Amino acid sequence: MLNMFEVIETNHMIEQEKLDVRTITMGISLLDCCDNDLARLNEKIYNKITSYARDLVATGEAISRDFGIPIVNKRISVTPIALVGGSACKTPEDFVTVAQTLDRAAKTVGVNFIGGYSALVCKGMTPAEEHLIRSIPKALAVTERVCSSINVGSTKTGLNMDAVRLMGEIVVKTAEETRENDSLGCAKLVVFCNAPDDNPFMAGAFHGVTEADAIINVGVSGPGVVKVALEKARGENFEVLCETIKRTAFKITRVGQLVAQEASVRLGIPFGIIDLSLAPTPAVGDSVAEILEEIGLERVGAPGTTAALAMLNDQVKKGGVMASSYVGGLSGAFIPVSEDRGMIEAVAMGALTLEKLEAMTCVCSVGLDMIAIPGDTPATTIAGIIADEAAIGMINQKTTAVRIIPVIGKTVGDTVEFGGLLGYAPVMPVNPYSCEKFVTRGGRIPAPIHSFKN
Repeated sequence: MLNMFEVIETNHMIEQEKLDVRTITMGISLLDCCDNDLARLNEKIYNKITSYARDLVATGEAISRDFGIPIVNKRISVTPIALVGGSACKTPEDFVTVAQTLDRAAKTVGVNFIGGYSALVCKGMTPAEEHLIRSIPKALAVTERVCSSINVGSTKTGLNMDAVRLMGEIVVKTAEETRENDSLGCAKLVVFCNAPDDNPFMAGAFHGVTEADAIINVGVSGPGVVKVALEKARGENFEVLCETIKRTAFKITRVGQLVAQEASVRLGIPFGIIDLSLAPTPAVGDSVAEILEEIGLERVGAPGTTAALAMLNDQVKKGGVMASSYVGGLSGAFIPVSEDRGMIEAVAMGALTLEKLEAMTCVCSVGLDMIAIPGDTPATTIAGIIADEAAIGMINQKTTAVRIIPVIGKTVGDTVEFGGLLGYAPVMPVNPYSCEKFVTRGGRIPAPIHSFKN
């Protein structure tokens, strides 16, 4: 039970320190929608989503009013569409019609994003999966709310380098298809290694095949709360610092647990997981970079940044798992450049580089996220960046991802405005040397030796 002091403290976190529930995400299985007729497939998908999620937005808003807790986004994730559409979709164009159905369903129920336009190709690609991947540029260009994710590797299977090479090309084509909006389509496309089945955050959310027919997952965030707590621990040793982060993460997670359980009861859908991820926004005081600087860095990107981030990520997880029995998803610290004011400033002044960000992804929750690069960056170079990031995940048995945006018509020194929670970003330089001969070899990079656990 919460006592009065905890209620007052939570209210202060919400009002003064930007604590919020970042998303309530309803996962919906579409496996029972499979059909060999494309029209029937689309009809079944639309009907199931709009039936299950018809009250999602209204319920989220009611919980927000009743408890005084901001719930920023209401979202849906679905079974990877490459699996659902395998029988009916014989061409990339067929899959685009499914993307349009997802978009129409999302608009009908009022959610801001729907994830699951996805394929899991960490060991190989079926014809349907390749069709879906090749459809992504057009699908993201003709829809507003659809998000896409592709899993190209895992610790158990190694890296599918054919998929990695193809995704380099797809990122470039997506940028070109959406060039009128500063290549915004790439902000809705993420390439994973070790993708989790229960991630509530976009653009990488999908409803895994091991999940129930429907589930409620909640993502909670509070970088500002952590920063304010650490301000009170200035000059203290690492033991005090770690304890402060853990206690704060515990309190943040309890808020998410309350919302998740209430949403589950009101919607009549089982509660899945709480994802405690410090997800920044462009707003002042809502920055992961500022947390790292409060820990003792002059600027994020300075020597010591990776160690500070490793400590932060670990303590967030430790505090979270004490607050809920069902912590899942990604849970830790996100470092999306365009969505974090402190990261943006560090990039602009040269303190933070693409190579340093890659090092930081070894210890954070995800990977290279919301990074703008020159629009003329070769597809093979982007494939090489994806391969590097996926290798980090494969070897370290963790989730890593790449959401990178080659902004057509922009170059180093330019700034790109994405708007809303996606923020803005300076275009970052990319290593100019080629990796084409490496990424075009074909085949798979085998799983690491420590993948053999049986």
